[in-house]
Amino acid sequence: MHLIVAKPRGFCAGVQRAIRVVELALERYGPPVYVRREIVHNRQVVQQLRQRGAIFVDELDQISPGSVAILSAHGSPPEVYAQAHRLRLRLIDATCPLVTKVHREVHRYAARGYCIVLIGHAGHDEIVGTMGQAPQQTVLVENVADARRIDLPSDQKGIILTQTTLSQDDARQIIEVLRRRYPHLELPPSDDICYATQNRQNAVRNLCSRIDLLLVVGSVTSSNSRRLVEVARAGGVEAQLIDGPEDLRPDWLRGRQCIGITSGASAPEEIVQAVISRLHELGAASTEEMDAPDEHVTFALPPLPSCAGDAGTA
Repeated sequence: MHLIVAKPRGFCAGVQRAIRVVELALERYGPPVYVRREIVHNRQVVQQLRQRGAIFVDELDQISPGSVAILSAHGSPPEVYAQAHRLRLRLIDATCPLVTKVHREVHRYAARGYCIVLIGHAGHDEIVGTMGQAPQQTVLVENVADARRIDLPSDQKGIILTQTTLSQDDARQIIEVLRRRYPHLELPPSDDICYATQNRQNAVRNLCSRIDLLLVVGSVTSSNSRRLVEVARAGGVEAQLIDGPEDLRPDWLRGRQCIGITSGASAPEEIVQAVISRLHELGAASTEEMDAPDEHVTFALPPLPSCAGDAGTA
């Protein structure tokens, strides 16, 4: 049994930035540091930060006034920032810059009277944050069926925006239906699906012709990890999403000649290596890594509030 490890895989620049923000806040202010929602959608990452003193809450009203609070990488609606101001929280915004780009697009087009047609998954933290930028002008489309039944004014300008972690193939199909029905709908100047999502999906597509099983390391709450599973299955390859080596089932491996391994953009590399080690214990004889260039993408860190306890937003 041979293993092929996809490249690129694992942490994207936005995830690296968000995790580093929490680590720096803990170093600078000491625990506890509060985080609204999961900083990134990965169980191991959240647990590691919790052990260091981060406290994860659902909403800011669970935090004592004046505390240090961090917003997750997925973005937040405007009312969250207003609430932080009312509570005099020392706020650090770890929203991924690529999500912020979509928020700015919503503001720009909404101000010009556009209808925002947003493609994404209802209830996902990123979609909640994006729709909150202009809720009265935003319509959510989750799939092709939604695109076929949506009813838009034919005389109103419109723009199609997308969640950053979508499947490229799914988004393309939905956009084709929307623009066939409403040819006047515009697209943004640049693609909203993030570079890391695209690169990881492309790597899986390139793997599909060589493997008979794909293992995706990532949590079930991670949209981009679930999309990698879908890409493999669309390519005719069985795929399984696992949090770590403890989720591996020996019956998945029976009769396999070549297994591909990748990880979602919020999955730590040490978990990938633990999965590879476990697969060797279960009979894998060799491992190779795909030949692909490194991404070399980094995002600047947001400013941190002063240690003196100044209220306001960083």
